[in-house]
Parts: sequence; C-alpha cells; structure tokens
Amino acid sequence: MSEKYDDVLLDLESKSNEGLREILNSLYEEEQRISYRRRVLHGKIDILRAELVRRLKAQREAGEDVISGRDVERLIDILASDLRGVSNVDVAAEDDADEE
Repeated sequence: MSEKYDDVLLDLESKSNEGLREILNSLYEEEQRISYRRRVLHGKIDILRAELVRRLKAQREAGEDVISGRDVERLIDILASDLRGVSNVDVAAEDDADEE
C-alpha cells in the first residue's frame, strides 16, 4: 500500500464523507491493480509449471532420472524451514519499488 494510505484508519472522525469516499475509491483501485497483477503472475506460474511437467514426463518416458540430488536437497531445506504462515516476500517493498 502506498505511504499516502498507511495511516488511513487514523482519525477517521475528522475526515469528511467526501474525503472518506476518495480514500475508499483509491483503495479499491489499488486493490484492482494488485488483483490484476496477481492473476497475470498466476498465469505465468501455470504456464511454467505445465512446461516443467511436460519436460519431466518426456524425461521419464526416455528413461532418465526425474528427481536429482539437488531436488532432494531443496525439498529437505523447504521441509526443514519453519514457514507456517510467514511470507518471505515483502510485498509492500516491491510495491514501493514499482512506484518509483
């Protein structure tokens, strides 16, 4: 969220109805931009996953190993880390960089 709206919930009583509507509309617009970006990213992820699955199927059909030692190490790292509900990506930092 942009800095302009970081404190949007502070001192609501002092804001006019029109001011509240403007803030609300701006937040709706920001939410729509984020939602669109998310859909685009999910589309790219789906395309990349499908390509990876296609390649792995071809490797398996050719008798090659589908899982490497590197894959196993990566899985161990993922399972060993405690990420319950914690994102390792700071979305706000990315949004701020996009605005510059």
